[in-house]
Amino acid sequence: MTEVNEQDDSGLDPLGDAERWKSKNYARVGSARPSSLLYTYGPGAAMDLPHFTVMPSGFDDWNRIWKRREGEPATIHAPRLLRAVQGYFMGDSVIELRPFPWAPKTSWNDASGSDLGVPSRVFPQWVRCTGCDRLAPIVHFTYRNTNPFRPDLARFVHEGCPGHVKRRGSRAGRSPHTADVVPARYLLACPNGHLDEFPYEWWVHQGGRCPNAETPLLAMTERNVGKGSTATIHCRSCESSRPMNEAQGEIGRTKLPRCRGRHPHLGRFDADGCDAEARLMLLGASNLWFSATQSIIVMPGAEAPTPQSTGEQIVETLGKFGFDAFKHDAARIRDGLKDAGSGLADLPADDLEAAIVAVDADDERDSNQHRQALDEFDPISLLEPEWHYLTKPLDGPRVDDKQSGLVLSRPAGGVDPRLNELGITRVHTVDKLRKVNALVGFTRIDDMERAEGLGQRLAPLTRSRRPLWTVATEDRGEGMFLQFDDKRIRSWERDIWKSDIFQAHIAAHERNYLARLSDTAKAQDHLKRFKSPRYWLLHTLSHVLMREMAMSSGYSAASISERIYAWPEEEDRPSAAGILLITTASDSDGTLGGLVQQSTRRDLERTLSTALRKARRCSSDPVCTHRTPQDPEDFLHGAACHTCAMASETSCERANRFLDRRFLVDLPGFPGLGFFDRTW
Repeated sequence: MTEVNEQDDSGLDPLGDAERWKSKNYARVGSARPSSLLYTYGPGAAMDLPHFTVMPSGFDDWNRIWKRREGEPATIHAPRLLRAVQGYFMGDSVIELRPFPWAPKTSWNDASGSDLGVPSRVFPQWVRCTGCDRLAPIVHFTYRNTNPFRPDLARFVHEGCPGHVKRRGSRAGRSPHTADVVPARYLLACPNGHLDEFPYEWWVHQGGRCPNAETPLLAMTERNVGKGSTATIHCRSCESSRPMNEAQGEIGRTKLPRCRGRHPHLGRFDADGCDAEARLMLLGASNLWFSATQSIIVMPGAEAPTPQSTGEQIVETLGKFGFDAFKHDAARIRDGLKDAGSGLADLPADDLEAAIVAVDADDERDSNQHRQALDEFDPISLLEPEWHYLTKPLDGPRVDDKQSGLVLSRPAGGVDPRLNELGITRVHTVDKLRKVNALVGFTRIDDMERAEGLGQRLAPLTRSRRPLWTVATEDRGEGMFLQFDDKRIRSWERDIWKSDIFQAHIAAHERNYLARLSDTAKAQDHLKRFKSPRYWLLHTLSHVLMREMAMSSGYSAASISERIYAWPEEEDRPSAAGILLITTASDSDGTLGGLVQQSTRRDLERTLSTALRKARRCSSDPVCTHRTPQDPEDFLHGAACHTCAMASETSCERANRFLDRRFLVDLPGFPGLGFFDRTW
């Protein structure tokens, strides 16, 4: 649910923006599922509504929503994820994960949750009249939202629109009418996460001002609606005009103004400005907003409290001021916990001291240390506890952990011998699981996986650098886990490292890495982000399995997602080779059991065999089979396309990178590469 709200315009540029518009309106203007607000339309993203576009605001404004309810906001307990999230917020005191401000209805006419919603602002605020092509900020038009039960009717209109005045078919002699207005679709963005309105007045006057009017009358005309930058901006006050296609491409970029460092979702500009080059962006472009998220599968024992997480609970109980006042006196801390009625007051003295020291040491780390920790953060650290638990032998045919919500079972009859021949050593049916996902920020132009120097590139979610919470979602579902024979994987992997195909992938990854927009990429070793052959193998297998399971599980291919456990052995980390395929839903009932049925002894062997057989052919062959990146190409996949192996964005954890069917099975012209065609 989203709602339009007022914004503080202090510090904004009143000449370039319509930020002075402060009409209070808390009416609902649209709705969205929590998953879409987390991955597609979060703070800083442009969300299309039927008649205009809104942008969910930063978390500072969400606090106003929570204050409408008595008591403390609900929280989501996931200490392991919380510790990972804190690294992204530069060590600031993020002490809890909160769900979206929403309450379920108990009946069709229940209005108890009508005061909750995600606060949003209209963006972009430059709009165009569909009746007369007038281009102006929304303050020049009228907002209508008279029906509280029809948020789809909310719109801006141009009252008294004269219509188009042409030589033939003019509206001469007709009375003015009311016309809808639509967002002007051009924006300016930069790789540092800033976004701004396009300076139409500055553009049409070649960087100057109109000689005939202080507030010129602008218009935007289209030659071919919806086909790129085909619009032309006109100044009806001085008869100047300039096409928007001049702003396209590398040459057009030099004609644009520098980035002003604007964060419209926070209602402010960066105090230090921005030295990045702004670029033209179309409203609705796929690279306008990339969510930066982290997620975990809640595992028994993995969420055990640590000194850091215990210390954070102490800070949450006493408040930051109270903790700082007594952090050198454990007895006073314990008294404060007793007064608050917290069970932490019963902690042993050593555990209490360790918790205080852990939080205090984290506060003393400077921003440079936190940036370094963020840049060096290893996502595998979130996967290790899951891998260790999933690879344990089960104590019985079914293990049900009430605290984590995880239910595992063994397929009746054990692993099919034919699966053992293919290298699968363990199969677990995941009857129930709980997945927690948290938002840590967002990027523009490049997604989080491609953006280097996340300390600078990750856009903030609050005006201050000390957020106390971030938003998260809880999903419940089911799935299946497959573990592979690590000895076979290692033997196959040694040969693949030397192959010409894999060396071509390594070279393409280096070109891709150096072509990124961040200068810091050139100082890093690209192999730190490159995936080993075992990841290419299991990732490709995961995709073909998801495609095949969608045919018989009852779920769409976009509803099934993957979690790949694939990393080579290191000094402090044993190797891993496994796949967890899951489907989840955000409601409390979870899912319907289709993947659980697919993991039975008989069905899994048939599904895997069929998936591998289909992987041998693609309707795009021989082009797909022979696809290998050559200089200057820098794509990060081989024999894989949307016909045979690529998956939807909701399913793939790597945006369809690191895929190649030649590592699964032998394809014509590439013998000896396929793992499943080897004899052991």
